[in-house]
Amino acid sequence: MKQHVIESLLPSVIQRTLRPGQPLSALTALMEALHEPDERILEELETVFSPRHAPEHFVSFLARWVDLGRFFEPEGPTGLRSTGEEHRPGIALGRLRELTASAFRCSQLRGTAAGLLLFLRTATGDSRFRLQENVDADGRPRHFHLVVYAPAALAGSRAIIERIVQSEKPACVTSELVFEE
Repeated sequence: MKQHVIESLLPSVIQRTLRPGQPLSALTALMEALHEPDERILEELETVFSPRHAPEHFVSFLARWVDLGRFFEPEGPTGLRSTGEEHRPGIALGRLRELTASAFRCSQLRGTAAGLLLFLRTATGDSRFRLQENVDADGRPRHFHLVVYAPAALAGSRAIIERIVQSEKPACVTSELVFEE
C-alpha cells in the first residue's frame, strides 16, 4: 500500500498534522516499506496458482489439491500416505504441471476409456496408448476386461502406468498392461 493511500485512511485530525520530515510521515513511509513485499506477491498471485507457471516447489502442492498426490506419494505399510520426502516416480515436473492443469477434464472423464487415455497421454506425454475392451491380450473374449497397450519406450515407467490404470479404470473391470513396438 502506498504512503499516500495509508495517509488517506488516517482520521482527518491526524491527516492535518502530516508534514514531510515529521515522525508521523516517517511512520507511514515505514508502513509502505513493510507492505511492499506482500504487494509484490499479491501482484503475481495468479501465477502462483497456475500449474504451468507456479514455482517448482509449489507444483506438487497444487497437484495434491486436485487429488493427484496418490500418484507420487508412496503408500506406507498401513496404507496411509507417507509424510516423508516428496518424490515423483515416473512423472516429470513438466508432465505433472500438465496433469494438474488438465485435472478437471480428467475428473469429468474418470472411469471411461476416453478419461483413461487422456490421463495416460497427459501423464507420460506419449499419445500412442490404445485400449481394447472385453478381450484379453491374446484376443480371446473376456468380459469386463481391459487391455492397455503402451509404447515399448515407456516400459521403464511400468509402475506409474499401472498405478494410473488401476486408479482411473472402472472398479468392476480387470486389466492388463502390454508394451508393444
